[in-house]
Amino acid sequence: MIVIDSASPVPPFEQLRAQLARQIQDHTLAVGTRLPTIRRLAADLGLAVNTVGRAYRELEEAGLIETRGPAGSFVSAAGEKARERARRAAADYAAVIASAGIDTDEAIRIVQAALTVTSKSLP
Repeated sequence: MIVIDSASPVPPFEQLRAQLARQIQDHTLAVGTRLPTIRRLAADLGLAVNTVGRAYRELEEAGLIETRGPAGSFVSAAGEKARERARRAAADYAAVIASAGIDTDEAIRIVQAALTVTSKSLP
């Protein structure tokens, strides 16, 4: 369920984009799910068509949805590909840690520090 808070300082397109992205990433919306048309979702949420269109464009640019012309927009498998890339990177990291003789606790601290630095550098 999408809820747009008109009193929020966050623009409606960003509220919509963030909520759809979260639903895709947590698998509430499964790969292959057909999304409502831009016009229908705009009408349902009381938003301008351009607002919903912008949210869909940004989701498409992020690889979370794909538009198949007149067939509509669908949840993309790209999110699954990103998770698989992360799993491979984690396996590679584990191999480096093992070969360097670093214990698990220190390896986890290294990852936590890297994630903290990365999250602070994001807009």
